[in-house]
Amino acid sequence: MVVKEQRRGRRMAMTDEERDAFLTAERMCRVATANGDGSPHISPLWFVWDGTALWLNSVVKSQRWANLVRDPRVAIVVDGGEQFGELRGVELTGAVEVVGEVPRQGGPEQRLEVPERLFGEKYANGAFVSDGAHAWVRLVPDRIVSWDFGKMRRPSSAQPAR
Repeated sequence: MVVKEQRRGRRMAMTDEERDAFLTAERMCRVATANGDGSPHISPLWFVWDGTALWLNSVVKSQRWANLVRDPRVAIVVDGGEQFGELRGVELTGAVEVVGEVPRQGGPEQRLEVPERLFGEKYANGAFVSDGAHAWVRLVPDRIVSWDFGKMRRPSSAQPAR
């Protein structure tokens, strides 16, 4: 995977291992696509990360799907945390590709073995079941930006006097 280097915010960027663990654990992403008139459309969606690609299982009769078929470019954000020092996230950008049948009926599909196993483990107590209404898209990101505000430390001169 050739990914553009993160230039800004490197001090608080996650390592590759931290990013992979974060993307494996988090359950919700927000997918930004472009409507036909160019306006943004953002929707929440479950996802799985296989270490190199982010996999989305989307309803094929949705605005998101129509947008992805028309223009495969996306920006996806996965974030978490409550307090300022806990805020972490990953932004992935690039173009998705449809993988497998549309909609997915559930027959054997070697290219989908890994994402369907990961999806089943993460969301369905181990068993992925196709419902005939969803299909898979895969994003191998062109760019990944991450942040972990817990890595931000005040300079020692900024510490309050005692």
